[in-house]
Amino acid sequence: MNTTGSSIDAATTPAAPASGQAMGPVSAPMSSPLSRMLLLVFAVLAGLALLSSALLWQKLSLIQGQLARQSADSGARAVEAHGMAKEALDLARQTAARQALADERLSEVALQRTQLDDLVKSVSRTRDENLVIDLDSTIRLAQQQSQITGSVAPLLATLKNADQRVIRAAQPRLVPVQQAIERDIDRVTATSVMDTPGLLNKLDELVRLVDQMPVLNADESPKARRRESPPPVAETAGWWQHVLDAWKTEAGSLLRVSRIDQPEAMLLSPEQSYFLRENLKLKLLNARLGLLARQMASARSDLAAASLAVNRYFDPASRTTQRVAGLLQQVRSQMRAVELPRADDTLAALANAAAGQ
Repeated sequence: MNTTGSSIDAATTPAAPASGQAMGPVSAPMSSPLSRMLLLVFAVLAGLALLSSALLWQKLSLIQGQLARQSADSGARAVEAHGMAKEALDLARQTAARQALADERLSEVALQRTQLDDLVKSVSRTRDENLVIDLDSTIRLAQQQSQITGSVAPLLATLKNADQRVIRAAQPRLVPVQQAIERDIDRVTATSVMDTPGLLNKLDELVRLVDQMPVLNADESPKARRRESPPPVAETAGWWQHVLDAWKTEAGSLLRVSRIDQPEAMLLSPEQSYFLRENLKLKLLNARLGLLARQMASARSDLAAASLAVNRYFDPASRTTQRVAGLLQQVRSQMRAVELPRADDTLAALANAAAGQ
């Protein structure tokens, strides 16, 4: 269409003038194609712009749709996340409540366990304390018995029994008590003491023999009977010989010659002899009481007085007197002041155990 118009315009246009007149008429025909080109360019550019705008609008629409979908998805996810957060919060609250309940129960269990441990310790400590108190009283009683009897047998037996009881208890806090008991057992075993029961038996025998001892001024002493008793009469001897011997015996009993070393002994009357024996018995009994009371000085003094009375007033030729003198000498030599051992280490260890040390 544009080409046909150009041909018509060229046929109707007059011939070109000379070279001096060509500038004016030539510019008009050349501007029309350029404008058309420009219009075409503008049209193309406008189309391209329109196409680009359409593409941009389409892309923008796609982006808006995608953004809308993403926004919807984000909203849904936000709603879902809000729900999950709410569920998580509820679950956290339930978990916290359960944890608090579990902590409370755990605290109760721990408290009950502590109370049970305290109860077990209290029972164990009560048993140990009862054992300590029982051992302390038993050992003190045995120590008093040893002091009274003068023998270490009661204390030694009690310490051995206490050692066995502590071993059976098997408590670490009683180990010092067991060690103290073993030391006291060794010390008591190594101690040498006098035989108090044996001495008491000898004193009892001396009291019994006092009535059998003859005094020096007796009518017939064993020595006089041996010296002055007539010989046995033979069956073949005559009656006159028997009468003669009896007369000689009676005559000899009327007069007796003996040496007097203790004049006061010969002046004793029968009544005084009785009181002499009783006084001697009292001396021996006092010595016995002094031995039981652990008063050795008083007991030895009474034994010395009894020995002096035996040597002064009784017949030394009598076997009974000799036996009494020998027993007195034995008792005086065996009676010595010996300090009985004490269970001080054991009592101190028991006191520390009772104090919880």
